[in-house]
Amino acid sequence: MAQALQKIETPQSAGKTVRPFGVKDKLGYLFGDFGNDFFFILAASFLMVFYTDIFHINPAHVGLLFTVARLWDAFADVTWGRFIDTRKATAQGKFRPWILRMSFPLVIMGILMFVKIPGMSQGFYLAYAYVTYIVWGTLYSTVNIPYGSMASVITADPIERTALSSWRTLGGQMAGLIINVVGPIILFVNNKPDANRFILAALIFGGLALACYLACYKLSVERIVVDESNKEKVNFAQTMKGLTKNKPLMVFLVAALTFMIVFMLIGTVNVYLFKDYFTNAKALSIVGLLQAVAVFIAMPFIQPLVKKYGKKEVASGGLLVAALVYGALYFLPNLTATQFISILTVAMFGYGVFNLVVWAFVTDVIDYHEYLTGLREDGTVYSIYSMARKIGQAVAGGVGGAAIAAVGYHAGAETQSADTLQGIHTLATLVPALTLGVVFLIIVFLYPLNKKRTTQLAMDLAVRRKA
Repeated sequence: MAQALQKIETPQSAGKTVRPFGVKDKLGYLFGDFGNDFFFILAASFLMVFYTDIFHINPAHVGLLFTVARLWDAFADVTWGRFIDTRKATAQGKFRPWILRMSFPLVIMGILMFVKIPGMSQGFYLAYAYVTYIVWGTLYSTVNIPYGSMASVITADPIERTALSSWRTLGGQMAGLIINVVGPIILFVNNKPDANRFILAALIFGGLALACYLACYKLSVERIVVDESNKEKVNFAQTMKGLTKNKPLMVFLVAALTFMIVFMLIGTVNVYLFKDYFTNAKALSIVGLLQAVAVFIAMPFIQPLVKKYGKKEVASGGLLVAALVYGALYFLPNLTATQFISILTVAMFGYGVFNLVVWAFVTDVIDYHEYLTGLREDGTVYSIYSMARKIGQAVAGGVGGAAIAAVGYHAGAETQSADTLQGIHTLATLVPALTLGVVFLIIVFLYPLNKKRTTQLAMDLAVRRKA
């Protein structure tokens, strides 16, 4: 089937042979998320503690900032995705050039986000946080939307797309491994965050991010190009009408939004769980290491499992494992940090499986949009998905900050109360267990693209494009 699916229109290269899909594409796509996640994971894991303990901003105010920024980003994603879909592909492709152009301003703003100007007022620090964080998020959209959309035009084969999804997740995990393992060692001095160490980390990770973006641009090839010479202009209302009829997309958006809320909440709460509940911030390095190791172990099995059982089936199994393990951790409140991490690794393996497959879901719903409407609008459909993720991040940021404040956390205090510590433990265990269980039920009972239907969809589109 893979050979049949590849016999579709190749990039704007009349008389020029495009190399077949292979390792270079996988590495290029890996480097894209490697670059993205240097700052994304740094911000997701440590920006809140930077704001609360270095800028001394109230955690509830930080939660509001995260909510406002992510909601803004959600609409920035759709605007940018729509903009890209109205541009014609160039000799370098439709999406790759934007990754190259926008990566430089993105990295510069990411570094500025972690700069503390000494001696300024609380109002200044809050305003500075708003401006730099929101501008950084907007620039992130200009790189991430073309990067995410590009997967659907690198290959049409469902199994190869699963490979891209896995390699993308591997890239993110590699960045997470570096940040979550090396980050706490750099960022914390005597169990407290240090402003000078944060800017040092931002400079290091910024340089690495730029190198990764350049590698993504150089190694990736866009192979699927739909002939748009006779295409009538379609307004956004028509596109949205088609999107609302796309049941796989609608269900997947709900599942993705819910998963993103809990995933971001886990990242936020874990900092306080290990810093305050276990009084061992350095243990975050072990968590980051094992989270990456879990993905590395799972990755070789994903493509064979998906080929045999399907994406929906494999992803839902991983979610169920994670939900059950987090539930068990809630009923084991007296564990040591080492014991907690040992059990947590199984849960990380479970949702790691979901993360390894999730980006391939996106390419499937993009294909289903083309199947329903006849329109190839990769950027728009991907941006709708990205918008759902940003809304999830907004909710998680708001809920995370509000929840930390609600359990009685006092920024700068030497120790937290027993009730606060118990509240942090509940946020880190019971809440993920329930939420991951909900995502499992959504995927199993509502998402319609099982293995058989996904394979048939790819074959039908291949025939339609040839015609």
